[in-house]
Amino acid sequence: QGVLVPGLGTFAVVHELINSTEEVYVVRRPVFQLDMDMSCLGELVFPTVMIPGDIVIMPLDYWWLSQTNSLPPDVVRGCVEETILLYSFQLRDRQRPAFAFENIGILSCQDNVLCMQFHCSCIAGLERQDTWVALLLT
Repeated sequence: QGVLVPGLGTFAVVHELINSTEEVYVVRRPVFQLDMDMSCLGELVFPTVMIPGDIVIMPLDYWWLSQTNSLPPDVVRGCVEETILLYSFQLRDRQRPAFAFENIGILSCQDNVLCMQFHCSCIAGLERQDTWVALLLT
């Protein structure tokens, strides 16, 4: 499954088949596919991530988010949209702030490469059986 954050990109969980000399592993790992206005990125590059077509992508659930913080869904939507807009303006102005997603990871820019770095706890929470393989892949 995946979640589309409008103006930013899509977070998804993919299953990946890994062949080793002794075993075949199937691990679940998080991925992020950037979907920002290219004019915001300027000279920045970012890794190409393709989310398989069989993964269901859902829009960000503002109602569910509102239940976690007691704010109305329209206020949550406005906060998310304004935050993404501010981040895109900062990138356009050649500022390079990190964008932290609680319990997920950090979207940051290093050496003009914009990339998503997932927290180890996020990866381990998705893949409990072969955690070390998922950590190495991600």
